[in-house]
Amino acid sequence: MCRWAAYRGTPIPLEQIVSAPGHSLIEQSHQATQAKTATNGDGFGVAWYGERPEPGLYRDVLPAWSDCNLKSLARQIRSPLFLAHVRASTGGATSRDNCHPFVNGKWTFMHNGQIAGFDAIRRPMEAALSDRLYRARNGTTDSELLFLLAIEFGLETDPAGAFGEAIRFALAEAARAGVRELVRFTAAFSDGETLYAIRYATDAYAPTLYSAPTCGNQGHCLVSEPFTDTETKWHEIPAGSFVTLTGSGISSSRFAPLHVEAEKVAEVA
Repeated sequence: MCRWAAYRGTPIPLEQIVSAPGHSLIEQSHQATQAKTATNGDGFGVAWYGERPEPGLYRDVLPAWSDCNLKSLARQIRSPLFLAHVRASTGGATSRDNCHPFVNGKWTFMHNGQIAGFDAIRRPMEAALSDRLYRARNGTTDSELLFLLAIEFGLETDPAGAFGEAIRFALAEAARAGVRELVRFTAAFSDGETLYAIRYATDAYAPTLYSAPTCGNQGHCLVSEPFTDTETKWHEIPAGSFVTLTGSGISSSRFAPLHVEAEKVAEVA
């Protein structure tokens, strides 16, 4: 499983999340404590928002702990909203195109989890993309494809609904292909204004997600596992949650894509 961290708030150097804290994201790349594997060495990436609508992006296939440029860049770049990820591959080659975060226009996305039986359902999932979004697919991961499907299904206007529809689509294709119907999905994504996160799984093993005001209460952080800063009070986000982080603060709502139709029927009744 991968590890990731995201921040929104007063502009800070990326290093205050990526490399400086105890048990920082770089440390988690070789010594994670709440993942199936301690090592997340299949590449890394950071995406940050600045003066332009679309984010900057730096990714590489090296393990985060061994990249000689990452700490220098993280020390110099300041941003009010950024996402950082270290990868432990569950499928797809180790390449820059398969490293998170993924960017499409102003949107950026990163993910920890998996779609079971992805190889059996990849083709119909790709077929659901418009020509424009199919051409935008550069890698081979389930994460990037689920992100593009969410854009196809209305991410711009309904982020929770779009990812709910993408997950339902993947599960329906798994049922049709006769493979295991399983999605584990803890993700963060942003349009440069709002930071969103989802923690969800179709079984009892949703990948972890925590939140906390951080960096001297200058902003708010969402992480796969907490840093060891004793002054930071971490809160575990429960499974089945959709998190929204704006300049006004953080809020959470229920995320249950498989119950949408049942809820609609109940409303009609």
